[in-house]
Amino acid sequence: MDHPSPIAPRELLSSLRWRYAVKQFDNTRKIDAPVWTALEESLLLSPSSFGLQPWKFIVIDDSQLRTQLRVASWNQSQITDASHLVVFARRSEITSDDVERYVERIAQVRGVTTASVGDYKKLMLGSLSTMDASAKSEWSARQVYIALGFFLEAAALLGVDACPMEGIDPAKYDAMLGLAARGYTTTVAATVGYRAASDLQATLAKVRFPMDQIIEHR
Repeated sequence: MDHPSPIAPRELLSSLRWRYAVKQFDNTRKIDAPVWTALEESLLLSPSSFGLQPWKFIVIDDSQLRTQLRVASWNQSQITDASHLVVFARRSEITSDDVERYVERIAQVRGVTTASVGDYKKLMLGSLSTMDASAKSEWSARQVYIALGFFLEAAALLGVDACPMEGIDPAKYDAMLGLAARGYTTTVAATVGYRAASDLQATLAKVRFPMDQIIEHR
């Protein structure tokens, strides 16, 4: 695949400085279908350790369900006012079946045999065998946060506002979405759309520590 033309550094930084965690969305504005399709694909393209993708991204299209989820989100208005709501869920338990499924997908996509991926399969299984259930859960949660960061940056580059949301009740989300029976559990959510003109947070200066306090060279 040919490398696309890179954007200028100033364009990247401009997009990142523009973004913020939106507190008020304009509930009259919706993300156009081609833009949303690109954002969904950005989720598919998110990196993960080994490429295992221990996640599921649930886009909540049902307005009534979003109203119910708002109650389980400390009544935060972003849940219902944003154009889109995405729930980031992780695998409740990582097993050898997950590895096998991924190996089969590698063989399918790359046109190779599963046997040719045998060494990589052993590497993945060996790594997972060193973790107990708690460690696997923490590991898969970290993968989900990689996807969240990837998604937020993609949104900013497309000029779409977003807000990562940890102020939710994962157990209630799991119950409403029937995730436990499917082997997943809620980790975090993201609301996506366009900022309201009345959101004063958009006008505030971004507060970051000086670069020489945060980035160290050795």
